[in-house]
Amino acid sequence: MIAIPQPSPTIDPDRQPLQPDPRKTDWQKIAQLFAAIVGAKNVVRAREDLIAYECDGLTSYRQQPEIVVLPSTTQEVSEVVKVCDRYNIPFVARGSGTGLSGGALPLQNSVLIVTARMKQILAVDLENQRVVVQPGVINNWVTQAVSGAGFYYAPDPSSQIICSIGGNVAENSGGVHCLKYGVTTNHVLGLKVVLPDGAIVDFGGKIPEMPGYDLTGIFVGSEGTLGIATEITLKILKTSEAISVLLADFNSVEAAGSAVSDIIGAGIIPGGMEMMDNMSINAVEDTVATGCYPRDAVAILLVEVDGSQVEVAENAKLVEAICRKNGARNVTSASDPEQRLKLWKGRKAAFAAMGQCSPDYYVQDGVIPRTKLPYVLREIEALSKKYGYNVANVFHAGDGNLHPLILYDNSQPGALEVVEELGGEILKLCVKVGGSISGEHGIGSDKRCYMPEMFTDADLATMQWVRQVFDPKAIANPTKIFPTPRTCGEGAKPHIDTAFPAERF
Repeated sequence: MIAIPQPSPTIDPDRQPLQPDPRKTDWQKIAQLFAAIVGAKNVVRAREDLIAYECDGLTSYRQQPEIVVLPSTTQEVSEVVKVCDRYNIPFVARGSGTGLSGGALPLQNSVLIVTARMKQILAVDLENQRVVVQPGVINNWVTQAVSGAGFYYAPDPSSQIICSIGGNVAENSGGVHCLKYGVTTNHVLGLKVVLPDGAIVDFGGKIPEMPGYDLTGIFVGSEGTLGIATEITLKILKTSEAISVLLADFNSVEAAGSAVSDIIGAGIIPGGMEMMDNMSINAVEDTVATGCYPRDAVAILLVEVDGSQVEVAENAKLVEAICRKNGARNVTSASDPEQRLKLWKGRKAAFAAMGQCSPDYYVQDGVIPRTKLPYVLREIEALSKKYGYNVANVFHAGDGNLHPLILYDNSQPGALEVVEELGGEILKLCVKVGGSISGEHGIGSDKRCYMPEMFTDADLATMQWVRQVFDPKAIANPTKIFPTPRTCGEGAKPHIDTAFPAERF
C-alpha cells in the first residue's frame, strides 16, 4: 500500500517573506539595477507618481510600493525578478489594476512589477484557433484582432475594455459568457512564466492536452503568488451562426430566479444569463440610458442564446415561454448586433453606474447553487436591513455568481468596517448553501480571512506546499490568498506606518 503524505505540521501558516529591513535596504542601488534593465524612464520612485499604483480596483485599501518597474519583455521581467530574489525583496505583479479583491495591492517596501507595456499580440493562428499575447494586452483587443475572420475570445469580464489578459489569468476571470464557455482557465492553452527566482519556464503548449502535471491549471488563478506570466497562448472560438438576446422583466426576484433554474432544467445552456435588480436597473438607465430596461421592474433577466439559426430560433421560443410561465411581464428580443450590444451595454456598465446611487460601493463576489438563488437574495435583503446599508444585486445568474454591491459613504467614520463585516456575512451565506467565496474576482487581500470557511487546515497547508515549491522565499505577492493569525479579522487595512514589514503581517 502506498502511504499518502499528510500536510506537515512543520509548515508555518503564518510564514512571512524574507523582507528587507527598510533601514538597511539601499533602495537607490536597487533602483539603479532596475534602470539598467528596463531604462531609467521605466522605473518610478517619486512619491507623487507612486500614487497611481497604490491600489487596484478595490480602492478602499491603499499602500504605495517602494519602486514601480515597467518591463516590456520576458527577459526584462526575469532580470527584475532576479534582483528581487537576490535581495529578498517582495514583489507584486500588476496589469491594468482593475482587480476588485486587492490582489495587486502593494506592500510597504515592495517592488510593483507592472506589465502594462507588454501589450503585443505575438501570433495569430486562425487555422488552429489560437492567439499568443503578452500579459498587458487588453481583453477586448483579442476579439478585435480576430473578429474580422469570424472568431472571438469568449471570457469577457465587464471591465473587458480595460482589464488585461495577464490580470485575467491571475484571477481566473469570467464574464457574462462563462456559463456556456467557461472562465479564463478553459481558454488558456499555454504560458511562459517567470518564476519567483527569475527562471523562465513554459507550462502547457499549443494543444489542448499535454502530458504530465497540469501546471497551466495550477498557475491560472494563483493571483501572482507563483510567478508572472509573460506570454499567454489563448484559445479562440468561431463566431456563432446566429445569436439572439432576450430581456424579460419580472415583478419579483424570486420569479426571475425560478426562470433561471427552469431554463437550465430544460436543457438549454445560454451563452450568457444575467440578472439585475431594481436598484441596478435604475442606476444603469440614469447613467447610460439604454432605454431598454423597464424602470418599474423588480428584476430583469438577460438571456443570450447562440448556435445555428434553427437552434437559436427554437431555444429563443423556449426561453420566452419559460419566462412567461414564471410570471415575466414582458419579453423582448434582439438579433441585430447593434441592438444586442445595446441590451448588454447596461449590464456591462452596472458597476460604474452605482456612482449614481452612492459615493462609494463595496462589491463582493460569491457563488451559490442556482436553486438557492431566491433564498440567498432574501437573506441578503435581511442582512441589508440589519446593517443599514443598501445592497444592489447584479450577477451571472446562470452559474450562480453573485455580485452584491454594498452602497456606503467612506467619509463616514467606521462605515468601511461595517460594510466589510456585511460583505463577510454574505460570503459566509454563500458557503453555507454550498457555494464559494469567489467566482472570478479572486481572494487577494480582501477575502483571505474567509478561506477557512471553505477549507480545512490540511487543505490550506496543502495549498501552501504548492506555493512553497514555486516560491520558497515567499516574495511573490506575499500576504495574499491565505489567512494568518496576525491578519485574520483585520482585513487589508491601509498601511501607512514605517514599521518593519514583518511586524505588520
